[in-house]
Amino acid sequence: MIQSSPYSRRQFLACAAGTLGAAALAGCGAPSQTAKTAKTAKTAKTAKPVTASYRTRPDLKAPLITVTGPAGLPAPGYLFVTPGGPLIVDNVGEPIWIHPVPHASTNLRVQRYRGLPVLSWWQGEVASYGVGQEGEYIVMDSSYRQLMRVTARHGLPADLHEFLITGDGTAYFTAYETFTTDLRSVSGPKSGRALDATIQGLDLATGDLVFNWRSRDHIALSESYSAYSASSTAPFDPVHVNSIDTTADGKLLVSARNTWTIYKLDPVTGRIIWRLAGKKNDFTLGDGVRFAWQHDARGHPDDIITLFDDEGDPPEAKQSRGLTLNVDETAMTAQLVAQYHHPANKLLAGSQGSLQVLPNGDVLVGWGSEPYYTEFRNDGTLVLDAEFAEGQSYRAFRFPWIGTPTEAPAVAVSRDGVGHLTVYASWNGSTETATWQALAGGGPSELAPVAAAPRTGFETLIRGVGSASYVAARALDASGAVLATSPAIKV
Repeated sequence: MIQSSPYSRRQFLACAAGTLGAAALAGCGAPSQTAKTAKTAKTAKTAKPVTASYRTRPDLKAPLITVTGPAGLPAPGYLFVTPGGPLIVDNVGEPIWIHPVPHASTNLRVQRYRGLPVLSWWQGEVASYGVGQEGEYIVMDSSYRQLMRVTARHGLPADLHEFLITGDGTAYFTAYETFTTDLRSVSGPKSGRALDATIQGLDLATGDLVFNWRSRDHIALSESYSAYSASSTAPFDPVHVNSIDTTADGKLLVSARNTWTIYKLDPVTGRIIWRLAGKKNDFTLGDGVRFAWQHDARGHPDDIITLFDDEGDPPEAKQSRGLTLNVDETAMTAQLVAQYHHPANKLLAGSQGSLQVLPNGDVLVGWGSEPYYTEFRNDGTLVLDAEFAEGQSYRAFRFPWIGTPTEAPAVAVSRDGVGHLTVYASWNGSTETATWQALAGGGPSELAPVAAAPRTGFETLIRGVGSASYVAARALDASGAVLATSPAIKV
């Protein structure tokens, strides 16, 4: 098990911006596992595999996930992660849906648009300093059909950190712009390059930009905990907005990593209503509330705010934690309600991370640059803990999801030494398949059921087929109804 990442955030982000293809963002954050695997490869004839491959879909690969638990019943739904590409998995780490992307991806989640569940995520390229250099937001329906591709306005690249669809059909997302400013207050030059963290709000139905907020208009350089480096070629990043949420009273809740602050904003004027923590804190903070380099601030009923407290790069504590806070906006106090540490390791995340409160009260923590996600009861009792063999996930979510792919199931076959066939079946994205039937016959139009097996993972083996000239696979739901049939293949 990995104790902590030996990569700094800067090293990790430089790796993420390299030419590692689809696994760029995911692969750079698991250096302990990568180093261990590389060492094993040198000292053994066969290295331990870190990805699964499939006979039926040789174009798809997914990282192996080791799951400890469940200890008790996990919350309903599947896990949504991005260790190299959008990936939905079940409670034992078996893939439900694998979606390759050309570069990096983040933030796969279920949202609602026009009353229906949709999938959304960011995909693109990551700059060495940790923001989207080129990118777009993808929205798909429950049949994995693309509904829209969303880009930022004013010529800015869509950024990886947030894409939030609200009930009125507005999407709030992050974008970054480089500008020139006086950096002498942070020991920089009179005319230096800096990053402006912007928030754009887009009406998805019309494409109109309805909100455009720039951090440089509201947050002074003096609020930053980020240190200017004359040796760095990256723009100075004083704010680094990494999450956006809405509050019960219709305002915006914004996390800024580099000011160690959560901001409440007016979504009409952009005015900062208050600051929680940081150098210009407006609250009285109780014991254990202080956080550093945080991510994923979310508002909840009853004055609750949750976040992922990274504490890493540079380190401010020995380990990261998920936090639940009671934030009283009348008394202007913030008190610690609960904190969640990794159950086995003192993980210190140099970047990324998330905390999701689930409908049954469980808490799901994604450990960002450390390749884990963990589900707890709200009292801290462990439900399950999962580790990626390769890659990491910017955030980790759990949602109910019914996937009904439009593409056909896939089938493959192997033959043993005496001519008996084994049929392999899969259907990328299907959540309703309970049983697979193998169909066999002398021709494509002469197929009949000859064997069956319960779905056992992304790809299911069906034995006892005997011999045939053609085979196909048929997906059945829990009631035995036919969902779809693969094309027939010649044996």
